[in-house]
Amino acid sequence: MLQNLSLLLRHQVRRQYAKTATKAKTIEREYNKPLISCKRTQFNLLQHERADAKFGTVPLCSKGWLHNKSKNDHFTLNPSISSEQRIAEMQSLSEYLATSQIQLHPQLLENLQQELGIKQLTSIQAQAIPLVDDSFHTLIAAETGCGKTLAYLLPILNKTLKEHCPEEDKLRLNTPRILILTPGRELATQIAQVAQKLCKDTQLNVTALLGGNTKQLMLNPHFAKVDILVATLGAVSKLVTTGIYHMDQVRHVVLDEADTLLDDSFTEKLTYFLRRFPFHKNHVQDAKIVGTQLLLASATMPTNTREILQRVIDVETIREVVSPHLHHLMPHVTQRFLRMAKADRPANLLSLVKRDLAKRRPLIVFSNKSATSDYVSIFLNNSGVNCLNLNGDMLMKIRIGRFEEFQRGDCDVLSTTDVGSRGLDTTRARHVVNFDFPLHISDYIHRCGRIGRVGSLDNSLVTNFISSRREIDVVQRIEHAARTGGLLPDVNANIKNIINKRIMADMKDAGVPVPQEEAF
Repeated sequence: MLQNLSLLLRHQVRRQYAKTATKAKTIEREYNKPLISCKRTQFNLLQHERADAKFGTVPLCSKGWLHNKSKNDHFTLNPSISSEQRIAEMQSLSEYLATSQIQLHPQLLENLQQELGIKQLTSIQAQAIPLVDDSFHTLIAAETGCGKTLAYLLPILNKTLKEHCPEEDKLRLNTPRILILTPGRELATQIAQVAQKLCKDTQLNVTALLGGNTKQLMLNPHFAKVDILVATLGAVSKLVTTGIYHMDQVRHVVLDEADTLLDDSFTEKLTYFLRRFPFHKNHVQDAKIVGTQLLLASATMPTNTREILQRVIDVETIREVVSPHLHHLMPHVTQRFLRMAKADRPANLLSLVKRDLAKRRPLIVFSNKSATSDYVSIFLNNSGVNCLNLNGDMLMKIRIGRFEEFQRGDCDVLSTTDVGSRGLDTTRARHVVNFDFPLHISDYIHRCGRIGRVGSLDNSLVTNFISSRREIDVVQRIEHAARTGGLLPDVNANIKNIINKRIMADMKDAGVPVPQEEAF
């Protein structure tokens, strides 16, 4: 008996020792895992070796890329967290509803689970939903792919369903109660599709209002019962001005991809349009006075956000839900940077695309200009690769449906510009190729965000082709942020302002007088 007990204890001790040893090896392997892998191994960086220094003092692999002999050099930013860790950060939907004071409409809850297949909530969704539900003006600033659309859409639909009464069906036509503004047609279509799935078998009607045929709508307007209107800013502002749509019953205004809508190219039109909504009444303690709730969502925010919003709302009343990963490199996506001659990019692209298609990995190829996007599409199709093309210069009737073709799986390669980088839910994509490297870090963040999204936790990859001096300058800043673990610098989505500043600086350098009213 004692002998058997001794053997049992010895076996348990050995098992415990083996578990401890395995755990220690795992920790050691993670500890020695390279955060940055380089062709020149002297620039490798382990997970525990993050530097803490100013730009220009940290040795960079890309520092020598300005030299012609650096071609064919490369480095890789490896994931610092796994898919399992991301899943562990999520919260069960049923557990969240049981522990919170949120009471979802039964049909909305059923649609959420059955139509969208949502069983878990991300951290951002769990933080934002109660604030939006309590009618606070809310800014949701979080990394791409973390579910910001549902974070605002779920609570405002829930409130609208609960407050709905049959008499409201007699309201004027084209008089929405929820207005969602987006900068792009594809994003507006996508949000409308999500809203329609959530509103299935309810009395709420969803309408998408896209640009491109506004004159036709003004000449031959369509009138219907509209509860949720998802629209591009240009289209809705014209149709409201002409009296085809009425905004006096709107109780929730959402700026999706707010960074783009707050860009200088939109600001004047946006602030003029938003002044019609009584945002300030939301915080008057009188049940009879009804105001409009303002919601903003984006993965990057311009530095002058508060200054712009101050024109239409008291910014002190806005609650903020900000992710700790905001303006950081995506920690769960592998990112490769390849230094090459510009002439070598097509051949390298074709090689990558064929390799991905052999593995059935859908990919998106980004270019900086529509002409380059057209070239990539023509080049790949002529090389025997079926490739879709999507850019802002295409006619509306041609552009409609291109993104849905990629999402349905009709084609596994999409060539696009930044029109395809903002907010689109590309859960099919596994690989992003920057044929042209973006010249603004905010664009790089949005492009990378097309992969590694919630619902697409498989291993994902970003491949960057680096050729010009300006591209190398941006890469060096990204590499420095990766080595120090700090924020990405100059994440300012106000692209028009950035371009104007550069033009003014170039004029000064050339000795050309800068007009006083245009100086920055």
